[in-house]
Formats: sequence, structure tokens, C-alpha cells
Amino acid sequence: MTDEEGLVWHQLEQLDQRVLEQGEPLELSDGTRAILTGGARFVAISPKDAEDALRGVSTATTLLGEIRRRIRAASFRLGDADSLADRLREKGDLAGARKALEDALAVEVVPHYKEQLEIRLDYQATFEAIFLTGHVEEDFHPWGQIRALSLRVRQGKPLEPRDDLREFLRKTAPSVAISEAEAEELLDAEKGAEALLAMMLMRMEDGKQRIFQALYQMIRCEEAGDLEGARQQLREVLAVELVPQYRRMAEENLSRLDRPSSEE
Repeated sequence: MTDEEGLVWHQLEQLDQRVLEQGEPLELSDGTRAILTGGARFVAISPKDAEDALRGVSTATTLLGEIRRRIRAASFRLGDADSLADRLREKGDLAGARKALEDALAVEVVPHYKEQLEIRLDYQATFEAIFLTGHVEEDFHPWGQIRALSLRVRQGKPLEPRDDLREFLRKTAPSVAISEAEAEELLDAEKGAEALLAMMLMRMEDGKQRIFQALYQMIRCEEAGDLEGARQQLREVLAVELVPQYRRMAEENLSRLDRPSSEE
């Protein structure tokens, strides 16, 4: 999303809240017309249709509602496709994961969300290539490669301990709190690459489950007004979590909770 699109998005959200949520009457000022024109372009409503809608307050309000509907539908569609593709990928159904994304792309009309689905299909294609060949890709997300290589091993496919693979594992190990020395020791053992992959994946998945469960409980505590309970959820994560990314997530949320409300 470009800076210009981000600005349009923010302005649309504000207009949506005032008019469609709070019931304020829409005023067709030059600024409002510009926001709705940009919003219509964002969700692939033709310039002519947008221009026609902006001839009156009633039709302009209907236009705002259609823009909101398209954005929400596209957002839900992307989220559903992401969730389904992730579940199928974890099960090893790579064709199913790809189809989930392709099906969403086939019906998507909002350019921003079409682009997001295309990015995910590119990710899926690279994931499949790593799974099929066992070769690492220099520019692909390291944790995505760990998942693809681990899936390859789980499905009984050979993993050749080439120099580039060993170097990738050494470099990626610290991201899951395994030192390069620990990684080297594992790699020196028979089937060490497989053992290191299994350990890395376990830390990734255990940490993911732990932090997201804690964040879910944190939100519930916040909504109930129990800020100390919310903080405790994060402290419990920090007491056991090793993976730097998940520790940062816990620390950032704990820092937010610890700030005086006047600073938020």
C-alpha cells in the first residue's frame, strides 16, 4: 500500500465512523468528494460510477457504504484464505493451500487485496520449490524455509546436508535461540540437519502458540479492566520464552500496559 493509499484508507475510516457508525449527515465538501473518489478508486469502482454517485448526498452515502462493504469483504476473504492455506500447508497439502489462495484471487476485485493474494501465491510457489528440492533460497523468509524443509523431512524425503544448507541452518539457528555453537554440534552428528530442523521448528511452533494464547488472554483481561492480569499473561511468557521475536512481542505489549494511560 502506497502512502497515498494509506492516507485514503485512514480518511475513509474516519468518514465511515462519523457517517455510517455515528449517524452524522454526510457533507459533500470538496474534501469529502476527494476522499470518496479516492476510496472508489481503491476498491475498483469506475470513475463514472463514482462521479454519478457524488451528485447527491443520498447516493454519495450509498457509495461510502459500498466502499466499506468491498473493503470488509476483501479483508475477510484474505483472512479466510490465509487461515485455510496455513492449515493445509502445515498438513502437507500444498496443492490445497495453493488452490485456497487461487480461489480467493479469482473473485477479488480490490486491487490492494489482489496484490496481497499474489504475494502469498509467490510465497506458496517458493515454499513448494524448497519442499520439492530441499534447496534453500537466499531471499526467502528463513522461518518459511524451516517449515518447508521440515515438512520435506516429515514426509520421508531425503535432505542432503550440502554446505549451503548447513550454513543456512547455522545462520538461522539464533533466531530461535539456538547458538551457532549448538547448531554446529548438532550438525556434526549423523542426521544432524534433521535434528536441528526439528528443534528449530519445535521452538517456533511452541513459542507461537504460547505468545498468541497469552495475547488472547491479555486482551480478555484488558476488556475486563484487569490490567494486572493482562500484565501477568506476558510475564509468564517472558519467564519461559527463548525465541527473540516472541520475547519482543511480549516485552512491547508489557511496556504498553505499563505506560500511564495519559501517554497512550
